Amino acid sequence: MSRGTVVAKRYAKALFQLAQQKGLVAETEAQLSLIVNVVESNAEVRAFLSAPNITLDTKRKTLLQAFGAEASPIVLNLVSLLIERGREGELSSVFAAYLQVAGDALGRTDAHVISSQPLNEEEKTKLAQKFGTLVGKTIRVTNTVDPELLGGLTVRIGDTLYDGSLKGKLERLDKALQSVAI
Repeated sequence: MSRGTVVAKRYAKALFQLAQQKGLVAETEAQLSLIVNVVESNAEVRAFLSAPNITLDTKRKTLLQAFGAEASPIVLNLVSLLIERGREGELSSVFAAYLQVAGDALGRTDAHVISSQPLNEEEKTKLAQKFGTLVGKTIRVTNTVDPELLGGLTVRIGDTLYDGSLKGKLERLDKALQSVAI
């Protein structure tokens, strides 16, 4: 495990404990997600947060102005602490670790489903039930569309990939046929 991953998990565990004490686990996740999305999608924000010539106080005030209405003090304090310690680049890793820590504690995990066509809510619910039974946790499904799959879908839960796509089946068939000596 890399040093960055270990550090991210420490911050995530501390944040989760605070959020759990205050009964704000889901809210903290949503707020942290918002901040991570803004930072990751905007190069100017990333440059501002990592700029060594901008004072820490200026960064904190700007952060409070930008996210003060949308984020709780514990989330703002976490982001401020990461900036203070020169770890603003770890923000997305802390968020990913928070999702894992919260999921483990609450018996929930995320399933990233890639399908050839968008899934409706009923299909997402059925997938969540089926894979929830398989892994013994409550599943939250996020769907991405990739027309190259041709049909079927792939489901990633943690480090495990379930490939039921037509593309994957054709690739496995091709590999099997190539390995057979003629």
